Amino acid sequence: AALEVPTRAHGVLVESTGTLLAVARRPGDWLLRWTRDGREMAWHWIEADRAFNGHVIESADGRRLYTTESDLETGQGLIGVRDAASLEKLAEWPTHGMDPHELLLDADGSLLVANGGIPALPETGRLKIHLDRMDASVVRLDTQGGSLRGQWRLADRRLSLRHIAWGRDAASGRRLLGIALQAEHADPAARVSAPVLAVFDGQQLNAVMAPHPLAGYGGDIAFVGGAFAVSCPRANRVALFDAHAADASRWAGEAALAEACALTVAPATDVARPALWAGGRDHTLALQGDIPVQRARLPVSGSAIRLDNHWTPLPKTT
Repeated sequence: AALEVPTRAHGVLVESTGTLLAVARRPGDWLLRWTRDGREMAWHWIEADRAFNGHVIESADGRRLYTTESDLETGQGLIGVRDAASLEKLAEWPTHGMDPHELLLDADGSLLVANGGIPALPETGRLKIHLDRMDASVVRLDTQGGSLRGQWRLADRRLSLRHIAWGRDAASGRRLLGIALQAEHADPAARVSAPVLAVFDGQQLNAVMAPHPLAGYGGDIAFVGGAFAVSCPRANRVALFDAHAADASRWAGEAALAEACALTVAPATDVARPALWAGGRDHTLALQGDIPVQRARLPVSGSAIRLDNHWTPLPKTT
């Protein structure tokens, strides 16, 4: 099934009810609820002075939705708190930064948000401006009222924090947040050699270096088999890092895939471990660790499929 949308879509959420939500790519103005057979259920258009930033998640009880947004007048980041049934906004919480992108709930019910920190103007759309004023951060917000419970930054202010995934240290069992980075350095050499992963252990936020340059651009992130996987579309590969405490994660390998970007984890079966599925320019790739186990070509008949940063597996129907 396929749907036509007015502008490019970005994040996709499978709701607890089985329906799906798609969000416009930033700066976006629409939110769409639809069914897996391609039936449109509800469109929601954001206020004229706000923009969607591409991601939405459910509250723990499924009654609320949280969307990352920007105030187009001030550039400040916001969390839109929405009624899950109607999609209407109930409240707004500041993210204490600009350009909030992906967000996830923590086990204690708090909200973790990646502030990308890149200034922009409504009249220039996605054009990045004043990069010398970048201020990327991870923030923890209380979901009872949106109060700030913590904020963390990397030492290198030219690294934008964007996509996030929960993982776990295999040795200690400690919960870790992996963050895909996008470098915005003025010096091309610094930009190309910049790290693509940071790890947050609840107290420290540190970047993780790879043994060779990955073009300074992480497109998506996932956790599988004790490792964070970061897609690197400009380096045409998926990079893997063993997940350890924020200052000890290390390189675990890589797999080649042209314009690798969308990542997701397929559930384990009776005969296989969970597999990482990566989508690229014209192929998909399934990995066990850094070993490719299946490669498939994307359909090219009719309208060719071009994946955005994200895709998500759908549960089997009975």
